[in-house]
Amino acid sequence: MAGTHYGTKTYIAKPGEIAEKWWLVDAADKTVGRLASDIAMVLMGKHRPTYTPHVLTGDAIVVINCEKVHFSGRKWEQKTYAWFTGYTRQRTVTAAKRQAANPDRILRDAVRRMLPKNKLATKMLARLKIYSGTVHPHQAQQPEPREMGVK
Repeated sequence: MAGTHYGTKTYIAKPGEIAEKWWLVDAADKTVGRLASDIAMVLMGKHRPTYTPHVLTGDAIVVINCEKVHFSGRKWEQKTYAWFTGYTRQRTVTAAKRQAANPDRILRDAVRRMLPKNKLATKMLARLKIYSGTVHPHQAQQPEPREMGVK
């Protein structure tokens, strides 16, 4: 019979079927882009063989020491973040000023822009917890240490 295929079925995860794990990532002395790329992959669930694009199959990540990330080159002075305020101009700020004011925003924005642009990305980003320093309130979830953002 031509055209029929009897073989193994493709596994499709259903919502709530995959148990989430909690990971603890130390961002000290890590490059922002490399770290954000690894974090985005785990939030999406692409590190698992059971990855399903339309289901939340990723894990939760707790990032500590976010104020100690670094950029390569002269990006602290040259990289700018721009946003529209509602008035007739765009506001811009350099990466160094944003780091001084909100150290978690640099990594959160980098990860957010690497996630898919849909409603599921909001739920993925909600599973990312970023903290300055080494103290975090997620001890009850028992996050396991995981190395990310290495070459």
